[in-house]
Amino acid sequence: MTHEDAGHYAKKHQNIEIDKNIEEKLKKNSENGNISCPLVHSIAKSLSTTPDKIGIQADLLEMRILHCQIGLFGWENEPYNKLLDKSIEISDTLEQELKATVKDDRITCSGIWNIAKTLKMKKLDVASACEKKGFKIKKCQIGAF
Repeated sequence: MTHEDAGHYAKKHQNIEIDKNIEEKLKKNSENGNISCPLVHSIAKSLSTTPDKIGIQADLLEMRILHCQIGLFGWENEPYNKLLDKSIEISDTLEQELKATVKDDRITCSGIWNIAKTLKMKKLDVASACEKKGFKIKKCQIGAF
């Protein structure tokens, strides 16, 4: 979705009903129609479901997702601001993990999370390295991009 589509997230999902249990959790944890990426993941875990299912429900409720855990959106009081450090130093070990994970100059959000876990790094640092190298980050785990 583009910036112009903000507030019209539900139209991404045709013929999907709102799950009342998920709706209750989302509304309880949201603020001014916004919910953070970490809270979406936490709700998914608490309900033994996947983050993308919670993301779809957030879309159906027209909630904006903020504070992307890999720093791509929802930072510094502006929903589209990134929180990435393009001056990050890329170690040889990180370089090797990126080469093994990146396909066609693209990497998934979960790929970044996996590298961060493997190397005991911050997700934000791995995403910053991807940005510095010009890799496109695709397939958000909650469906935001």
